[in-house]
Amino acid sequence: MNRRRFLALVPAALASGCGFQLRRLEGIPFASLYVDAPPGSAVAQRIRNLLVSNKNTRLAASAGEAEAVLKLAPEGRSKAILSLSGAGRVTEYRLGLHLSYSVSSRDGRILAEPETIELNRDMTYDDALLLAKGAEEQLLYRDMEDNAARRIVRRLQSVKPGNNT
Repeated sequence: MNRRRFLALVPAALASGCGFQLRRLEGIPFASLYVDAPPGSAVAQRIRNLLVSNKNTRLAASAGEAEAVLKLAPEGRSKAILSLSGAGRVTEYRLGLHLSYSVSSRDGRILAEPETIELNRDMTYDDALLLAKGAEEQLLYRDMEDNAARRIVRRLQSVKPGNNT
């Protein structure tokens, strides 16, 4: 029994000794941020949720109150046939999410040049599993939205408030 306990504790001790830490949201260089996004934007909502947990940055109610403005363009979703069976039935789809954003100061100075995020996920498909595949598709879109939100927040962490980038 002692050997099992020892073998279970060794990886934990090694991971803690090497400085491993889970990724955290730190270092957004703005005291306040306004998220300018189209109504119903899932990525904008995920960004807001990430920023609410950050104690150093406050979400402003308007662009005039904020130190910086994150402008999100409307999100575009796509669904393309990736492969067909010998009988001509769809066997795979490629799902896509397309989003552009930029960061500017309250006075209109560009802090981060406009950037585009394009994400793709491949999904197998079977007509017999219609409901399950519909749920899988929604899950993949949510995953892409989360990924895009995390990318944008990481980009916000690297923006220098006083300089144009």
